Amino acid sequence: MSRIQVLLMGYTITEKILRSHIKKKSIKPGDFINAKIDFCLGNDVTAPIAIEEFEKTSAKKVFDKSRIALIPDHFTPAKDMKSANNARMLYEFSKKHDIEHYYEVGRMGIEHALLPELGLVLPGNLVIGADSHTCTYGALGCFSCGVGSTDLAAAFIRGECWFKVPETIKFVYRGKLKKWVSGKDLMLYTIGDIGVDGALYKAMEFRGEAIKALPMDDRFSMCNMAIEAGAKSGIMEPDKTTISYVKQAIRKNKPKRKSFKIYKSDKDAEYAAVKEYDVSKIEPQISLPHLPSNTKPVNRVKNVAIDQVVIGSCTNGRISDLEIAAKILKGKKVKHGVRLIVIPATQAIYSEAVEEGYAKTFVEAGGVFSTPSCGPCLGGHLGILAEGEKCVATTNRNFVGRMGHPKSEVYLASPAVAAASAVRGRIAHPKEVA
Repeated sequence: MSRIQVLLMGYTITEKILRSHIKKKSIKPGDFINAKIDFCLGNDVTAPIAIEEFEKTSAKKVFDKSRIALIPDHFTPAKDMKSANNARMLYEFSKKHDIEHYYEVGRMGIEHALLPELGLVLPGNLVIGADSHTCTYGALGCFSCGVGSTDLAAAFIRGECWFKVPETIKFVYRGKLKKWVSGKDLMLYTIGDIGVDGALYKAMEFRGEAIKALPMDDRFSMCNMAIEAGAKSGIMEPDKTTISYVKQAIRKNKPKRKSFKIYKSDKDAEYAAVKEYDVSKIEPQISLPHLPSNTKPVNRVKNVAIDQVVIGSCTNGRISDLEIAAKILKGKKVKHGVRLIVIPATQAIYSEAVEEGYAKTFVEAGGVFSTPSCGPCLGGHLGILAEGEKCVATTNRNFVGRMGHPKSEVYLASPAVAAASAVRGRIAHPKEVA
């Protein structure tokens, strides 16, 4: 295909958003661009490096104190001296530059749940974060991706970042979901189909009537795990569900930036590939050690006894996740010898879970209900695994040693599967206990 023909073709939603943030009139996959960003973020693992690099330059101030978020969520409340010092560095930098969006313990949440909740990332935005799961915000119809800490430092100064325009793979989900099948299951199934490098440096565009039927929490879960397929980003075209969510966040939190723009892919947009799925054939999934792509239907995994269940993370720590888990656990007990750890993603979710009685249900079932934190997801704290232990988790990665000892095992699943497994003491389908 000639260059002229490419330029005459339509654009994907990803290409439209990137194009709207640069001066060039046309772009194509493979182009290197410098684009203005709408928002950027760092956490207590990645931001300290960015701050150190920032301080090495001659910069006296950040590009915009209202477009930066610093969120100590990985190792907080501080688990040791190093994590306390890292969190302190974020606080001091925020204070020095009067950064508006610094969220301390008691106000903070897991960054990728907190920023959409506060209305700080919006449709049509270009968002970067020094964390690979920044791709979560694509559920809102914005382009968002993870970057390195040095790129974040440059963004602090210039308000822009470099990108290679990604090709896009279109994923179309048709049909109606079976009971107990969620967005998390769709994504695990997809990663199992294409592999952990199946969308390498691509944008994953999720479409179809099954996507339109998903609530926002499930959409966030899907885009969150785009990186687990090697993707640069995950994205969904905004619809009524998206706009309702965004407007509610704006009304409640009154952020400075309230305007947003809806982009949709052109009918003649070019895709690197198109994948189609009939979701009515998909069962609840589980990802076996030690890759997210090692997926199977839950009912095909037999007699795997477990030691721990974790419900939470930036993937599945939202209120609907806690609701489904609580409904399954209501009036039941966690199997003796199994630890159930539930971690709401934000303070607002924590509060709602208490008000709705979910927190009480978890405690009465024999579990614990924690402050918002990434905690055990990355092997940080609040649930590290010992040698030989097995954990069912609603997190996003199950690499060797991800949650603790190199000889421990992590099985990725939805909140429904995780809750059912906590009751049975082994990997279980929700229908066994519901």
